[in-house]
Amino acid sequence: MSKSNNQKLKILYVMRMLIEETDEEHPLSVAEIIKRLDSNGISAERKSIYDDIETLNLFGLDILSRRSEPRGYYVASRDFELPELKLLVDAVQSSKFITEKKSRELIRKIEGLAGRFEARELQNQVVVSNRIKTMNESIYYNVDKIHSAISSNSQISFKYCEWTVEKRLEPKRGGALYTVSPWVLTWDNENYYLLAHDKESGGIRHYRVDKMLGITIIGEERGGREQFEKFDIAAFSKSTFGMFGGEETELEILFSNSLIGVVIDRFGKEAAIRPHGADTFAARVKVNVSAQFYGWLAALGPSARIIAPQSETLKYTEYMEEILNLYNNNLT
Repeated sequence: MSKSNNQKLKILYVMRMLIEETDEEHPLSVAEIIKRLDSNGISAERKSIYDDIETLNLFGLDILSRRSEPRGYYVASRDFELPELKLLVDAVQSSKFITEKKSRELIRKIEGLAGRFEARELQNQVVVSNRIKTMNESIYYNVDKIHSAISSNSQISFKYCEWTVEKRLEPKRGGALYTVSPWVLTWDNENYYLLAHDKESGGIRHYRVDKMLGITIIGEERGGREQFEKFDIAAFSKSTFGMFGGEETELEILFSNSLIGVVIDRFGKEAAIRPHGADTFAARVKVNVSAQFYGWLAALGPSARIIAPQSETLKYTEYMEEILNLYNNNLT
């Protein structure tokens, strides 16, 4: 690039070095800026640097001058503050549906939103190795396809897979295509799910996005609009346990008072709760009754039990007896 062209880019070089290399503790003096510009074949005088900084401030870049040592100019505020970037890094690291390779790529991009010195703080908290991560990198393309289908009000078709004992993802239903109307993408229990209307059953179904294969936008208008207009995603998340389906049932569960935090975390502060004796309370909640719900309840031990309806108490008792008998039979 010719020297004259470099001169035209001077203000852009100044902006980049301030954004990438400065913060309140690490300002750049005018002399340092001139020296760095010279290394890129750009000559500059002090007055022109002051003019560039004033122009960049008018443009919207928040550049301040530090009067105490070390003296110089620095970018005082950015689109993302460091605590916000740390939250984003934590989210990427903890997400099972993002592969280890893609996690590192995304974190590097997040680091680029900070200055060079703040990026070091982000790097200090990066721990991706040995996390349980998906091996299916096609999830990014799946999400893009689903968003495109939702935006264009179109149905999609795909093959839905499940794991085999050989640790391979194999299509379910002999590889037959699923055709659904996509409406909502949701993140639950560290996995990404699609909530969609299934014309065949007439109901709302959910699908793990990393288990969807060969998504195709088929161009037919989506169905189930009326159901999704009344659909409460927050209530759905509270009633399901790990996105395992089951018949939604209203239960009354007796809890020890020590579990009030557990109940509010799971069902929200609006859950119907009433005192039940000196040391317990009863909560009336709607749940999708499934083996996963039973597992959650069993983990609370004698501090939680279903008290109504009686039919659900019996179902849970039979479920636990079946497991107990399995162990008893193996011991004899």
